Amino acid sequence: MLRRFRLEEPGSIPEASALLARHGETARIYAGGTELLLVMKEGLARYERLVNVKKIPGLDQIKLDNGSICIGALVTHRRLATDGLIMQHLPALVALEKNVANIRVREVGTIGGNLCFAEPHADPGTLLLALGASVIAAKGNDRREIPIEKFFVDAYESALADDELLAEIRIPRLPARSAGAYLKFGYLERPSVGVAVFLTLEGNAVREARIAVGCAGPTPRRVSAAEELLRGKSLDEASRRLDEAGAAAGRASDAISDLHGSKDYKEHIVGVLLKRAFTQAAEQCR
Repeated sequence: MLRRFRLEEPGSIPEASALLARHGETARIYAGGTELLLVMKEGLARYERLVNVKKIPGLDQIKLDNGSICIGALVTHRRLATDGLIMQHLPALVALEKNVANIRVREVGTIGGNLCFAEPHADPGTLLLALGASVIAAKGNDRREIPIEKFFVDAYESALADDELLAEIRIPRLPARSAGAYLKFGYLERPSVGVAVFLTLEGNAVREARIAVGCAGPTPRRVSAAEELLRGKSLDEASRRLDEAGAAAGRASDAISDLHGSKDYKEHIVGVLLKRAFTQAAEQCR
């Protein structure tokens, strides 16, 4: 049962952050509400005020700015899956967003809400890690940029201060002969394991490799040990090292045993997905 709460509707970021500062832990940001209202209905959390940010101008934009693709926090999953600019520059994100959760969540759920809720079994954060993204946190008239690898602190915990809002996600434009791929596995609505691979090729060699693993443990994380096994190698040599890279990524995933699968099972699936995602990204680079 959803208990009564007060809905605040600020018209600007300074107004919203002032409300959060004034009411502290009794208030939360409301956008799509696909996660927040569910936990409130289940009695897992109770807030006296929800701060509706959907009327704040500028938080639903998608644009190119100074070499980055900028995505407003209020952009829905559905829009990311169909936007022309995202389709042109970030096809891996389009493919991911087409398969987020279910159609209800994709229609109203926002990319900013997804990241801020920091649900361990969520897709976007893992790919954004591999793409080298950052987020813009806003408080009053101040802004600060947080690398995405520092944004996820723990399960359901982000690096945002209590009176900060996530305003924007910034993703560097991909260099020539670069591509990303994200693959997931799960038999429930939420994925059990997700793996993202980003590659840049130079000739027949892997100039850059970034690998991220998510959904298996509390937070998505980059796997530098797996990246070093592939970076600077020819495609053939990198392909021969994928078993080793997959094992390293599985160990680094911080997988936990739960209803989605055992720790050992998830680590194995990480290796399987890494091979497939590497192959997919390499083909797209060509």
